[in-house]
Parts: sequence; structure tokens; C-alpha cells
Amino acid sequence: MMLLRCIKSENLKLRHSLIFPACIVIPIIPAIMGTFNYLQNTGILTQQWYSLWTQHTLFYACFFYAPLIALYCSYLWRLEHRNNNWNVIMTAPVSIPCLYLGKLAVIIQVTFITQMWVGILYVICGRLIGLSGFCPVEIFFWLLRGTIASMAIGALQLLLSMVIRSFSVPIGIALMGGVLGMLLFNKGIGFYWPYSLMIMGMNSSRTEDVIAGNTLPFLLSTLVFFFIFCLTAIQVLKARDVHT
Repeated sequence: MMLLRCIKSENLKLRHSLIFPACIVIPIIPAIMGTFNYLQNTGILTQQWYSLWTQHTLFYACFFYAPLIALYCSYLWRLEHRNNNWNVIMTAPVSIPCLYLGKLAVIIQVTFITQMWVGILYVICGRLIGLSGFCPVEIFFWLLRGTIASMAIGALQLLLSMVIRSFSVPIGIALMGGVLGMLLFNKGIGFYWPYSLMIMGMNSSRTEDVIAGNTLPFLLSTLVFFFIFCLTAIQVLKARDVHT
């Protein structure tokens, strides 16, 4: 199947790359920041595991999650933007949808690995600071929801990295999108901004589930953004192919 061949090809690009080191090292930063912040405020953060989660996601979901996905996307397009590689892929015997969706599948794959690592770091930090009992099961459900929401961001950032040759500009856009996402989330209109969906899915800086009773609107909003960005990216690629 052509799509599977594209996915395998994109996976080959990740071998010996800096993507997986970034996937491991960068999430450690918000984990340390969140744990330190929790330890400094144990007087008001009294719900132990849940309180630790609020501090971890306060930093990770708002300032690191979207930029990490943007970094992955920028890396996958970096080779195509160099020299005449764009013309090479445009003339390859691969359909435009498969070319884009192959990259997107790899982005989702790496994001899933990142999320699993974030969950492991959360548990490790909780144990290191002496939290009693077991980690709440809901946390891993929230991590999964955050991964689902990231599909829309992956599609968007892959589109941005495709049309913007700069490696860092899309990452900056993702950072601003995440900060704005938190503001809109706090105003109760997060369903209308894709970056807010990641924060809502992760239940960032909250102890009670903010999507309880609104799972369907959350999934619907994610799918709508996902398909809009995918279709837009494919149409842009087709238009560029015509001009090549």
C-alpha cells in the first residue's frame, strides 16, 4: 500500500535524528518545573497526585506540547525544503494525499511516544517527592485525550511547516497558539481554537475533569479541525505540484 510505504520512508528519516532525544529530554523540563512549583505550594496544593498534575500540565500543555509537535513537523519538512528536494518529491510516483498523510502518521506516532513519556515522568516525580498511594487512573485517560487533540495540531503544524521554509517560525507560532489556547480555555471558548483542545484534553492545571459531559463536542471539534487542515494541506500541495 502506498501510504504504508510513505510511512516507512518517513520513519527512516527519524533514524539517528535528534527527534527522539528531543522527545525524551524536552518533557523533562516542564516535569522539573511543575514538581518544583508543587513543592513550593504544598500548603495550598493539597490533593497530592491531582495537585501535582495541575502543576506539570500548567507548564507542559501551555508552553511545551504544541512547540514539540511543531518541532517534529519542521524536521520532517526540512529535507524537502533543501536544495531541489521539493521537486524530487513532487515528481516521485507517490500520490499527494499519501505524501502528506504519511508524514502526519509519523507525527502522531512520535507524539504518542512523547505523551507516554510525560505520563512516566509524572509518576516518577510523584514517587520521588513521596506521594502516597497510586497515580489516579484518570491521568492516563487525560493523556490519551491530549494525544487525540494533538492530531488537529499535527495537521496544522505540518501545513505551516510545509509552506514556511523557516525551521523555527512554525515553532514560534505553536508557542503563541498554546498561550492563546490557555487564555481561550479559561474563558470557556476552547472548543473553537485547536490549541485549546490539547489543553482541554490534558485537563491542564485542573483537578476536576473539564470535559466531563462534553466528550462529544470535544471529539467533534478535533475532527473538524483535523479534516480542515488535512484537506487544506493536500490542496496546497497539489497547487504547488502544478507550478513545479
